[in-house]
Amino acid sequence: MIGQHDTVSGAHFAFTDRWGGVSAVPYEELNLGGAVGDDPAAVRANRELAAKSLGLDPARVVWMNQVHGDDVAVVDGPWTTDPAPPVDGLVTAVRGLALAVLTADCVPVLLADPVAGVVAAAHAGRPGMVKGVVPAAVEAMRSLGAEPARIVARTGPAVCGRCYEVPEAMRAEVAAVEPAAHAETSWGTPALDVGAGVHAQLERLGVHDRERSPVCTRESADHFSYRRDRTTGRLAGYVWLD
Repeated sequence: MIGQHDTVSGAHFAFTDRWGGVSAVPYEELNLGGAVGDDPAAVRANRELAAKSLGLDPARVVWMNQVHGDDVAVVDGPWTTDPAPPVDGLVTAVRGLALAVLTADCVPVLLADPVAGVVAAAHAGRPGMVKGVVPAAVEAMRSLGAEPARIVARTGPAVCGRCYEVPEAMRAEVAAVEPAAHAETSWGTPALDVGAGVHAQLERLGVHDRERSPVCTRESADHFSYRRDRTTGRLAGYVWLD
């Protein structure tokens, strides 16, 4: 259920895999995405299971309506509207409030400055990485007192540069913005490494305590992958402070 759970100075970073939930094929089992065609009751049950396995109150998890943009919201509690506003980054200084990001190949970015007591979650797919959602999240954290040199960054399972095939023109367009994203597939065609692009952005921002998951979602049968399966579930990354 929880593929990775890391704690640094009271900041928690967790990423799910696809197992331990109640969703049926093709969303089996732990689909946490509410906009992919799964039974809403199954999604609610899965979100409750995942939160409780992390010791979280499901009602104190903030989700996003992700649109592949660069808008970031500072929150102090769960949304009072349904659906949630269209944002691809969340920031909070409220301890015990968990921020969640959904992915199925995109890069889930979790950030925390335990000293300032500020955390962030960002959804960095190819469009969001190019638009700068990660720098926008760091800037929003700074507005609440965070310092990049203190920020701990964790990125979760995502499609790797060996598997993310794109047209040559798209690779050139993205690499013009973020050269570190330039890649080649294992079969020798143009590709993008969005994770490498995200980490290059974080490095330039002064975020040096970074770890990247070695899991490629397209290659791993334990993770959802849109590029592999098209109709599939969503993984989640969670970040919060004690």
